[in-house]
Amino acid sequence: MPTITLSHLTFGYEGEEDLFADVSLQLETDWKLGLIGRNGRGKTTLLNILLASQEDHPRLEYYGTVNSPMPFEYFPYFIENKTASTYHTVTKIISDFDDWQLDRELSLLDVSLDVLSRPFETLSGGEQTKVLLAALFLKSESHFLLIDEPTNHLDTEGRKKIGEYLSRKQGFILVSHDRTLLDNCVDRTLSINRTGLELLQGNFSVWQQNQENREKFESATNKRLQKNIKQLQKAAKQTSDWSDKIEKRKYGQGPVDTGFIGAKSARMMQRSKNIAARKQQAADEKAELFQETEIDDPLTLHPLKFHSQRLFDVADLTLQYGKPLFKPVSFSVNTGDRIALCGANGCGKSSLLKLMYDNRQFAIPHTGRCIVPSSLKISYVPQDASFLSGVMRDFISARQLDESLFKAILHKFGFDKSRFNAELSECSPGQKKKVLLAASLCEEAHLYLWDEPLNYIDVLSRIQIEKALQESGATLIFVEHDAAFQESIATERLVLDTA
Repeated sequence: MPTITLSHLTFGYEGEEDLFADVSLQLETDWKLGLIGRNGRGKTTLLNILLASQEDHPRLEYYGTVNSPMPFEYFPYFIENKTASTYHTVTKIISDFDDWQLDRELSLLDVSLDVLSRPFETLSGGEQTKVLLAALFLKSESHFLLIDEPTNHLDTEGRKKIGEYLSRKQGFILVSHDRTLLDNCVDRTLSINRTGLELLQGNFSVWQQNQENREKFESATNKRLQKNIKQLQKAAKQTSDWSDKIEKRKYGQGPVDTGFIGAKSARMMQRSKNIAARKQQAADEKAELFQETEIDDPLTLHPLKFHSQRLFDVADLTLQYGKPLFKPVSFSVNTGDRIALCGANGCGKSSLLKLMYDNRQFAIPHTGRCIVPSSLKISYVPQDASFLSGVMRDFISARQLDESLFKAILHKFGFDKSRFNAELSECSPGQKKKVLLAASLCEEAHLYLWDEPLNYIDVLSRIQIEKALQESGATLIFVEHDAAFQESIATERLVLDTA
């Protein structure tokens, strides 16, 4: 099978530490490869380097070589003219195909063929993604495909369908934070860790199990190393103190001894210093062996105890934008509940969260009863983080956050310290979402309302968030399309059926 070869690859943005240093790697062109790593570790950059190795692509300056037997093709596509028909949009991506081939791909993705005659902009987000994936795979016989986060903002059913589609395919690198998607459609995993790249045969669950086993081993090793280092440092200090005492004895209370005793004392002092130096060097070498586990210190939430077990009730509630968005629902929210709001895109999940958070601010039109006690303290994470601007210091002040705790949480999320003084508007979507989540994790609240909290969030941070929620006993109502997160976190699901 033809092989893609990366040799001695080194790359870093100006003024920052190298993302990749002397990386060498071989990839076979029939692999179904998942690419994972913390936000900011360089997943998209690695794809851009592969693209930059092609003569027809703008050059990204890197050191080393990339040799590929076939050209690369990147997804998602940028669509310049969204008013054109969907069929015309596909032909701008690939012109050499038979109509039956496109029909086959759309059928596999459960997309009605009548979308081809409609303007591309009239398609839902899910339909647009599926059409563009169909166009991408029309190129799969002649290109190696680079697929970057194909499921952002797709609902659970849309993600499931794309997972089923990709499971039939091969010859691609898939960047995704969706564990269920990765498990269903990749057979190898490439992780970008603190210390470099690691390639493993198997899907995400295999990688995660391997990582957990390694972390247990490294944790035990680190504890032994800490003990050894303390012992060696103590021994080095004792030896150094002993040599000093010997040196003082040479002089005594009388004249300086320059004879036999003095010579012997000098030899013993030099020997003790050599021993101390060797022990200190051993301690330093032990310290260099310390492993930094990839999943950092655990996160914590700070839930408040409400005066009653039941927080509030909702009765016969629906939202009204001209017509009802969903059939009336009734439910209670009790301490410790973790309720997942489910339903198709556009059914009103985000609006329902806003109604519960602060209807005076959002003025959500509705019928039925949803009276949240004014004494109930709520921490809210909105779906969209693009509004963030200004510097971190001002954000911390405006939210009245504990600065040390807030920055510690961001650090645990793998947030680069260099970003602490940067403009928030210049942060990536994943970094902005982490800022909002870190703020919520800082806040003491009776109830947490999180709207798609995992958008753009890397898979390792997702695992940290899950553990924090499970261990905290916090009350949570959330919207999230990550099936693994839902399965792990939700104590119940509230399905909003379209009216």
